[in-house]
Amino acid sequence: MNFNKCDKIKVSVVAPCYNEELTILELLRRITEVCRDVVCENYEIILVDDGSTDATWQILSDFSSRDSHVVSVKLHRNHGHQLAVTAGLAVARGERVLLIDADLQDPPELLRDMMAVMDHGADVVYGVRKERKGESKFKLLTAWMFYKILDMLSSTPIPRDTGDFRLMNRNIVDVLTAMPEHHRFIRGMVSWIGGNQVPLYYDRDARFAGVTKYPLSKMIRFALDAITGFSTVPLRLATWLGVIAAGVAVLVSIYAVYRWLTNDIVPGWASTLIVSAFLSGTQLVVLGIIGEYLGRLVEEAKGRPLFMIGAITIKGVSYSVPMNFSELSANDRLKCLQNIMQEIPAEMNNDYVS
Repeated sequence: MNFNKCDKIKVSVVAPCYNEELTILELLRRITEVCRDVVCENYEIILVDDGSTDATWQILSDFSSRDSHVVSVKLHRNHGHQLAVTAGLAVARGERVLLIDADLQDPPELLRDMMAVMDHGADVVYGVRKERKGESKFKLLTAWMFYKILDMLSSTPIPRDTGDFRLMNRNIVDVLTAMPEHHRFIRGMVSWIGGNQVPLYYDRDARFAGVTKYPLSKMIRFALDAITGFSTVPLRLATWLGVIAAGVAVLVSIYAVYRWLTNDIVPGWASTLIVSAFLSGTQLVVLGIIGEYLGRLVEEAKGRPLFMIGAITIKGVSYSVPMNFSELSANDRLKCLQNIMQEIPAEMNNDYVS
C-alpha cells in the first residue's frame, strides 16, 4: 500500500492522550487488533500528546518507531481535550475516522459494528451509553443534569448520554476541522453538521488505569462551553431578569411614593435591604451571563491558532509542521502531510505494504 495516497487509508483512529502512560500500550494493542481485523493494514493510529507531564510522549515515540501505522503528535502545550481531538482530526487522512478516548472506557472493538452501520449509508455512527461502569453517583447525576439542561437550552438537538466516541466519514471530518471556534463542544458541532447520524448503544467500561482528567472545575468549564456555544437562551434569560428587576423597582417606587403622600413613613431598613440585594444580585447575574459570551467573542476575535503542533513522529523520526497548520484548508493540510511522508526513507515506507 502506498502510504502517500490517503484514499488507501480506510480508517484513521484518533485518541487524545494526557498523562496516559498506564493505558497507552493496552490501547494500542486493542486498536491494532481490531483495525487489522476490519481493514487489514489500511489504517493509521493517531495519538495526540496534549502536553503530558509523565512518560506518555516517550512511550508514543518508542512505539511509533516499531509500528509505522502509529503517528504520534506532540502539541506545544496542554490545549485541553477538545482541541487535542481537533489536532488529531486535522492530521487524520483516512476515509473514515474513529474518535476515541485513551482511557479505554469506550471499547475499540465496536469499530466493527460502526463500520457495518456506515456501510449502510450512515455519515456518523455515535456511541450512546446504556450503562456507565465505575462512575460515581455524583458523576452520573451531574451528567444527567448537564444533558437535561442542554436539551432545554440548545437550538441544535444533541443526543443524550453520548461522548466524543464516534465514527465519521471524511466529509464530516473536513467540515468539522474547518469550523474555527476555540471553545469547542465537538459532539454538539458534529450534531450541528447534520447528515445521517446513527446511534450505537453500548455499555461503557470503567477506566482501564489511572485517574480521570476531568475534575469538577473542568466539567463546569466544559458545560459552559457547550451551553454558550449552542444556545443564546441565557442571554434572553438575562434580558428577562432585567425586566423583572425593573418591574420590581417600579412597584417599590410606587409603594414608597404612596406611603410618603399618606404621611405613613415608617423606617423599613429590612425591605430596603432585601430590594437592594435583589436588584444588585440580578445585575451581577446579568453581567456575568453577558461576560461569558463577551469573553468568548474576544477569544475568537484574537484569531490565534486553535492548536500548535510541536512535532509529528513516524518511525521514531520527528517532523515539524507549520505553526499555522490548524488554519490550513483540508487540501493544504493533506499536501503538508504528504510532504512529510515523502521525507521518510523508502525502507520505512515498505512497512505499509499489505
